[in-house]
Amino acid sequence: MLDDVVELLACPHCGGDLGRDGGALRCPSNHAFDFARQGYVSLLSGRSKVVGDTAEMVAARAGFLEAGHYDPIADAVADAVTGDGPVVDIGAGTGFYLNRALGERLGVALDVSKYACRRAAKVHPRIGAAVADAWQPLPIRTGAAGTVLNVFAPRNAPEMRRALRPGGELVVVTPEPGHLTGLVDRLGLLHVDESKQDRLADRLAGHFTPVDQRAVEFRLHLTRDEARAAIAMGPNAWHTTPEALDAAIAELPAPLVPAVAVTVARYRRV
Repeated sequence: MLDDVVELLACPHCGGDLGRDGGALRCPSNHAFDFARQGYVSLLSGRSKVVGDTAEMVAARAGFLEAGHYDPIADAVADAVTGDGPVVDIGAGTGFYLNRALGERLGVALDVSKYACRRAAKVHPRIGAAVADAWQPLPIRTGAAGTVLNVFAPRNAPEMRRALRPGGELVVVTPEPGHLTGLVDRLGLLHVDESKQDRLADRLAGHFTPVDQRAVEFRLHLTRDEARAAIAMGPNAWHTTPEALDAAIAELPAPLVPAVAVTVARYRRV
């Protein structure tokens, strides 16, 4: 992890600035955090109540994204990141979207899954990865970020606002009710809540003001294995078993042509 990236990080216990101390990070109050051999650092303040994505979920996501299936979403995210300054991705997963939006900036990938952080730590030399819980105080110095990304991830509005500098922007990607229709409906899995956008607006109110938004809609053409990965990489993986998913996928025609429907929205810090 670059020293310039370390200078964006804060102690999850006391909020003090973190600095490099050999193979660890340390704050002035002497809280220390060792780097894992894979290059990331765990900045959890205690045992998280949030269950991170499993190694299998992360592997499915990495393969699916690297195959280019969600490139139109990644392009829209990159287009939405227009400001200067470091980019902090909350719920970054493998770092795929952060890498695409980085440009010449520094980046921090935060995720509660150590398996995701192992991959994010290696995706780009100017990206540092840290295990962190989005619902706890973020291990980011106040006002350190020029942009915060939040792609299919939990949204802690007060902490996202705190991490941003004045005038900084938040880029949020949320699925629409039609997302992955033609796949989740055939498999009897979770659909996107019709009120999701209203709940997002309520959660961000008082912390952010809307700037603009863009609908991203297209069709995928998937083999059965790719369709399995599309389900196995997301929240639906928690609502089925690998055996049940395999059996259900085997009954579907190929190729599968599910719809992708998401909104990429940009907000400015109040």
